[in-house]
Amino acid sequence: ELFARAVHALSPRCAERFVAVNCAAIPEALLETELFGHEKGAFTGAIGRKLGKFEVADGGTIFLDEIGDLSLPLQAKILRALEERSFERIGGTVTVRVDVRVVAATNRNLRAAVAARHFREDLYFRLAVFPITVPPLRERSEDILLLARHFVERFCREMNKPVMAIADAAQDQLRDYRWPGNVRELQNCIERAVILADGDRILAQHLSLHGGQQAVVERHDPWTDIDLSGSLPEATRRVVEEVERRKILQALEQAGGDAGRASEILQVDYRALVSRLKQ
Repeated sequence: ELFARAVHALSPRCAERFVAVNCAAIPEALLETELFGHEKGAFTGAIGRKLGKFEVADGGTIFLDEIGDLSLPLQAKILRALEERSFERIGGTVTVRVDVRVVAATNRNLRAAVAARHFREDLYFRLAVFPITVPPLRERSEDILLLARHFVERFCREMNKPVMAIADAAQDQLRDYRWPGNVRELQNCIERAVILADGDRILAQHLSLHGGQQAVVERHDPWTDIDLSGSLPEATRRVVEEVERRKILQALEQAGGDAGRASEILQVDYRALVSRLKQ
């Protein structure tokens, strides 16, 4: 959303509205009316006309977060609205025309979702005109201290504390940590550190990363973990099983434990993945 707001703020549309919609946070039954609006009496409880987010964002930008979570029927309606630049409110007959920039975001692999027929290919190509990949925090280590100092200033101000410095040892821990939770994890870490620190500096123990100590990762040959004894077919089977196991665990970690998303990342059938997980 931060990137989407920056795109809007730096565009000729900046004087108009920026409207953000979290597609995963709104129940599917309500999302259509949230996006396209409804007329009075369109359904029980529709006591008046409601403008949808597309209409509210006319002239500006609409940000569709978690676009990969949309149902296929709603994907079709959004595609039509994007293609025609128009739609009808639920229960209405008047065509509403809009001029809106659409920025969509997802943490899913949409190419894999298209292959698995969970996401419409035509909508994918309509949205992917100019893809922007936001890499994880661990891949842009130069941002870590900049963000950390920003959060320190912010939370010190909110807690009425003098702005603290970050000790060298704490900076080293921040740089070396992998940040699986990305910027949100860093933000929470700094907020906790500002609460704990009672001096003019944030120390390493205030960060609570691995109990205040950065875990030491020993490098070793991964083949030493695999039994290569016996015949070639037997050893090959064990190698394949180990690679499968590691790849599945990696995908599950990337998907936050969601087997459905993991199957999309791995580009395998969901039922086949569940079967492998049981094994």
